[in-house]
Amino acid sequence: MRIAILTLVGSIASAAALHAAPSPQAAQPPAAQKPAQPAPQTPPAEAKPAEKPATPPPPPPVEVYSYSPQGRRDPFLNLLGTGEPQATGKRGEGAAGMTAAEISVRGILQSRGALVAMITGPDGKTYVVHQGDKLADGTIKSVMPQGLIIVQDVNDPLSLVKQREITKLLRALEVAK
Repeated sequence: MRIAILTLVGSIASAAALHAAPSPQAAQPPAAQKPAQPAPQTPPAEAKPAEKPATPPPPPPVEVYSYSPQGRRDPFLNLLGTGEPQATGKRGEGAAGMTAAEISVRGILQSRGALVAMITGPDGKTYVVHQGDKLADGTIKSVMPQGLIIVQDVNDPLSLVKQREITKLLRALEVAK
């Protein structure tokens, strides 16, 4: 079949060349021209219509994937955790809007027989806190002459411990270490 197609293409090309441009023999007078020989006829091999170029198949349909946790953990959550618990929800004003990592103890005072602490937040303002006051991520457990003890809520889904105690010393004692 391949030979038949090549032969057919060759005969069509030679016929087109004869009809397209006048040959140098045509410029001579008619007496000098030689009679043209007809193109050799090839027996038609199996008569098949010319094959059309195949169109590319349509692209496969796009799959839409959705994750259904069904009680399993989120696979995109960092397994190591950041070590710092994150406060969730809207933050309050004053000391209630600050986390334990953001505050530093500036002073300890005695007021009405109980100790109170002066803390400084990231905004540079000073606040007075008492035992039992809430922070964004915990509660002040006790005020000591050396600093504060804070019970911090751990917001790590992989941690078995849900609360931990943090000791915040006076700024002067932290520098001395």
